Amino acid sequence: MNALRRHLRDLHSLGPANRDHLSALRVAVSVAVPSLVLLVFGRPELIIYAVFGALTGMYGRSEPHQLRLRHQAQAALVLLSGVGVGIFLSVNHLHSWWLVGVEAVLAGVGSVFSDRVNLKPNGPFFGILALGACASVPTTVPWFAALLIAAASAAFSIIIGFGGWVRGRRWQPGAARAAAPLRGLRRYAAMIHAARYVLAVGTAGAIGVLSGSGHPHWAMAAAAVPLAGADLPSSVHRGLHRMMGTFLGLVVVAVVLLPEPWAPLTFFPGAEAAVLAFLVIIFQFTTELFMTRHYGLAMVSFTPVILLMTQLAAPADPYVLITERAVETVVGAVIGILVIVLVRRRRRTG
Repeated sequence: MNALRRHLRDLHSLGPANRDHLSALRVAVSVAVPSLVLLVFGRPELIIYAVFGALTGMYGRSEPHQLRLRHQAQAALVLLSGVGVGIFLSVNHLHSWWLVGVEAVLAGVGSVFSDRVNLKPNGPFFGILALGACASVPTTVPWFAALLIAAASAAFSIIIGFGGWVRGRRWQPGAARAAAPLRGLRRYAAMIHAARYVLAVGTAGAIGVLSGSGHPHWAMAAAAVPLAGADLPSSVHRGLHRMMGTFLGLVVVAVVLLPEPWAPLTFFPGAEAAVLAFLVIIFQFTTELFMTRHYGLAMVSFTPVILLMTQLAAPADPYVLITERAVETVVGAVIGILVIVLVRRRRRTG
């Protein structure tokens, strides 16, 4: 009960600041430039690929430039793998159970890779989110063009992240990120953790498919969120923040998308795609601004990012979109927490 009260208190408390505005600005620029280029060329539906590539900039936020360079290259591999597999599923019209099976397996693979290289943010969450989102929208350009957009965006993000090195030009020979090899007990723990991802993501996706949801990948992504916690309390903490942040973010989405007189899109007839693109950029900035200080607040912004760029790629009934996002988030977060409770990391003896 005391732990629950502490988690509820944390819902309205901010962590310490750590030059978050600089990291947020880097990510916002990484998202803005390729997104605006696509907007100028009249292809706003392709912004989804640019955004997922640009999320590379979320990694290595407080590291020295040479370590950030390596860290972001590793993150780009995870993100582009997710985008690439998602595009493959979309192009070949492999949805439903295909999506669940493939995403669950890659969640486990991504978990092992994340543990091996010590990705921060933890886990394969953004990679599997990219996979599900790209698989759920039609690919309106050749597959290689969509993947190239994501890769170019990731490369641009890495350049932005490394750009500050020009000022100091300090390089430490032999410097490396802290990432212990997966041997012994650490390897065993990584395998258990990967199994958790496969079980949680697969179960959440199966429930989404059986329930008739049009977006089971949202439940799968939500199930992965608690698994990034270091222990049960932090996992519950992340799950609660995910749900509360998503619900508040959906209020923002409703204000933007619902066909009401006060909706901002009604004030810009004929320029709705441009408005949505600019909102994606703004909300990605605020997402990164709060990502390490308050996960729930970050989700208030990140929820509109995902739904608005999905709406650009494949317009849908906003009422259905908002309802399914809310339901799938609760289902996924609860399953993720249950898997952590049921599948414990046991230390082997002998």
